[in-house]
Amino acid sequence: MELNLPESRSRSIRCIVKLGGAAITCKNELEKIHDENLEIVACQLRQAMMEGSVPSKVIGMDWSKRPGSSEISCDVDDLGDQDSSEFSKFVVVHGAGSFGHFQASRSGVHKGGLEKPIVKAGFVATRISVTNLNLEIVRALAREGIPTISMSPFSCGWSTSKRDVASADLSTVAKTIDSGFVPVLHGDAVLDNILGCTILSGDVIIRHLADHLKPEYVVFLTDVLGVYDRPPSEPDAVLLKEIAVGEDGSWKVVNPVLKHTNKKVETSVAAHDTTGGMETKISEAAMIAKLGIDVYIVKAATTHSQRALNGELRDNVPVDWLGTIIKYSK
Repeated sequence: MELNLPESRSRSIRCIVKLGGAAITCKNELEKIHDENLEIVACQLRQAMMEGSVPSKVIGMDWSKRPGSSEISCDVDDLGDQDSSEFSKFVVVHGAGSFGHFQASRSGVHKGGLEKPIVKAGFVATRISVTNLNLEIVRALAREGIPTISMSPFSCGWSTSKRDVASADLSTVAKTIDSGFVPVLHGDAVLDNILGCTILSGDVIIRHLADHLKPEYVVFLTDVLGVYDRPPSEPDAVLLKEIAVGEDGSWKVVNPVLKHTNKKVETSVAAHDTTGGMETKISEAAMIAKLGIDVYIVKAATTHSQRALNGELRDNVPVDWLGTIIKYSK
């Protein structure tokens, strides 16, 4: 696997955040963003990234015309009086939710076969959909004064071999971070050396970024409180508060103690989801934890997600915190 990185970076990455597609879009409505959740998530990310005191006035960076407006909003005059703000180093990766999955599953892009007209058309359609979502997320974060940069994996040279990452130019990501920007990547349709093309999941992207950028911690923001022992919609579903990952990559639930500890945790995958759903999320999170990096899976736009993003859980996890921690256990 080819991963290009600069020889040195000035400061370590504090956190990689995954914005789950189901948390930031309305999963039952095609290509509809969950505006309220996205706005809260953007505000929480800003608070988590700010070092020192948080300025009372937010200077937005989305200087483009918004739907329903006849003018461009621009805060240039306010910037002259603004003290330089220091942001700790974050990377954001988001899923597709109700964007991209329909186009990918309808055309079979995830299975490959670019020689088929429907697959080639689906590849184009999928990328149009996911990059549209990416732009809206970048704009939402920019309106909170976060200096975000869109970085589509396909355009940045990510490719796969039988769906495993084969090549990724992380030097561009690293330079972007060192220049004071926040890269925003996303699940994407990419070229595959064997299959011709496939879908590269945001969860897989995070695992590779974590492996090479070594963040202090990783946060998955989802539409449910965390990982459950069965689909959370089922009666008596139990929230798994801590999962321990062994040296061999295997994992087990340590809190709460389940009656049937050998019972495999059940997961559900939506019919249109081409990236594996929660099962992929747990698997990738376990590989990150094996690197010695704690992973928090928590419901987006809640007080619990704010505490996870702030890094408050690293030394002591409050009893009233709701979410799932996945960590390495020798």
